[in-house]
Amino acid sequence: MNESNYIKLEFPSRSSNEGFARSAAAAFAAQLDPTMEELGDIRTAVSEAVTNAIVHAYPDTIGRVSMRLRILSGGTLEISVRDWGRGIENVSQAMEPLYSTGGEDRSGMGFTIMGSFMDKLRVRSTPGKGTVVVMQKYISPRLSQR
Repeated sequence: MNESNYIKLEFPSRSSNEGFARSAAAAFAAQLDPTMEELGDIRTAVSEAVTNAIVHAYPDTIGRVSMRLRILSGGTLEISVRDWGRGIENVSQAMEPLYSTGGEDRSGMGFTIMGSFMDKLRVRSTPGKGTVVVMQKYISPRLSQR
């Protein structure tokens, strides 16, 4: 798939940056003229991915998080969220609903939520080196664009 536009952001893994990442993703996605529901899906998925990086990748320190958004051919938005933190020992297990390493206050639903709001979800991780979450959402053209 060819990309027609992209942005890349990098920020410290502070919880205050989660809202910025969510808003930046929605603003970038706006060029595809998504519905309010689609924008809400994008915001929610980005919020979960960035929060996972903040909480799980860097539980005791501040690290860096990178977010890249691309507009691919055919109206597909691709969002990659990357960290260089602890990594995930068992990605399949981590993607199971209700599984969490974040303590009692974490729901363990982050990957489940990302997968339900996006059309594709891929997670790659290496213990001690970090994690990359790649999500795609197809934004169908509105009648005015057809």
